[in-house]
Amino acid sequence: MQFQLAYSELQWSDLQFVLQGLWRTILLTVLAGVFGTLLGGVIGWARESSAAARHLLAPYVDVTRSIPLIIQFILINSAFAAFGSALEPLEIGVLTLSLYMAVLTSELVRSGLRSVRPELKKASRSLGMSYWQELRLVSMPLAVRTVFPGWIGTLIGLTKDTALVSVVGYIELLRAAQILITRTNEALLLLTGVGVAYFLICYPISHYSLAVERRMEA
Repeated sequence: MQFQLAYSELQWSDLQFVLQGLWRTILLTVLAGVFGTLLGGVIGWARESSAAARHLLAPYVDVTRSIPLIIQFILINSAFAAFGSALEPLEIGVLTLSLYMAVLTSELVRSGLRSVRPELKKASRSLGMSYWQELRLVSMPLAVRTVFPGWIGTLIGLTKDTALVSVVGYIELLRAAQILITRTNEALLLLTGVGVAYFLICYPISHYSLAVERRMEA
């Protein structure tokens, strides 16, 4: 016996469903980007300024960078569920992506701080600056100029990585499109629309970053 799938056409109400997925993608990107950047900045500074912190945080950095992100979603979701503290899909997504973003940002921050010439640090301290003054007024501004292009690339990558959160039940942009494809069989149209939507999110970030870089160099 053969079964034939019954497809239905796209409707105007489907647009609202896709826009909700788009909003969830943007929300997840913003939350994970902010939390991950803040945490990564602290971790990067700690690993660069303290040998003890470097060795203590090395397992977290190495493990997070080595395990595929989709597996991290599943492991973190399963771990909370096993301890009876199941989180919402959005919470799992923000937590996992923030930890992942933090690792990538921390390595950028480390490289940025290392790029500051030791002579500048010594000159600042000889002028009477404390460690924190030198870090805030000299090292950090110079490091930010070095790190900024790489951080923008990391943020754009994070935006695309939000598509993996669907593995724990979060309906973001791509997952919303997949659900509609199953019902309508309009794969080409919907995936083209999803691609355009990701472009509209990522291109302004990339374009604006160029203006910021020019301002930094001026």
